[in-house]
Amino acid sequence: MFLLAAVCGIGVGMLSGLLGIGGGVVMVPLFRLAFGMGPLAATATSLFTIIPTSLSGMAKHVRDNTAIVRVGVLCGIAGACLSPVGVMAASASPGWMVMAAAASVIAYSSFTMLRKALKAPKAPKASAAGSPAPARAQEGAGSSSRGVGASVAESGGASASSGCVERPAASWKADLTPSFVAKVALIGVVAGFLSGYVGVGGGFIMVPLFMSLLGVPMRKASGTSLLAVCILAVPGALQQAFLGNIDYVVGIATAVGSIPGAFIGASLVKKVPERALRFAFAAFLMAVAVILVLNESGVAA
Repeated sequence: MFLLAAVCGIGVGMLSGLLGIGGGVVMVPLFRLAFGMGPLAATATSLFTIIPTSLSGMAKHVRDNTAIVRVGVLCGIAGACLSPVGVMAASASPGWMVMAAAASVIAYSSFTMLRKALKAPKAPKASAAGSPAPARAQEGAGSSSRGVGASVAESGGASASSGCVERPAASWKADLTPSFVAKVALIGVVAGFLSGYVGVGGGFIMVPLFMSLLGVPMRKASGTSLLAVCILAVPGALQQAFLGNIDYVVGIATAVGSIPGAFIGASLVKKVPERALRFAFAAFLMAVAVILVLNESGVAA
């Protein structure tokens, strides 16, 4: 069992580092289906394992400058306040209700990410000889870049702070206006409650919200999400440990694989096209939602 959990942890860790999730959306159904845990044990063990998994991927993201530290810390602190409340709510809810809530939120996040992926421009293709793209494509790309840059400059950054414009990952900076901080805190509160209630890190909701409400690029959103997860998951995990719901053998074994896996996944972020990353994230979330629904309906039991 230890070896199986460690091998599964490698895959969980790679998804965590690449997509900016704590891995709970994979671990919860995995612990229920593969290891026969009940809803509370699955969510508790997932929260426990999320912390070392997220720390590994987050460290790599911060070093590679693919995380917005101030946003991640603020979001994590706000979420940490609500994570224990989510744990208490889950303890008072039937298992099917917890899993139904998880499936609904994950499916909605998948739809949102898929819609943004379809709207994202395709990366220009170079010729076989390595020559630049055709002049028309270059002109289109240049005019597009000038249009975005001009709109941000003319508005004084107001559009970006309101989440309407997604700036290039390399130049994106957090404008800590009251409105911006309030949005970050709101995202953290929602993610924190869901973290404790569903047993996940909250990355599956933070990444789409960072992009849609704050205009954070996907690559920056992934790393920022992992940073927030590292903070907001701690209170919920401690509360689950106090309640005695954690399976430490499986949790530690999964972490043994997920720690190096998250580092590898975070290393791949800059090498994967952003549009492809969005499609992968959307497909991944939808698959998890289907698994949860099938499990609760008894089809996958």
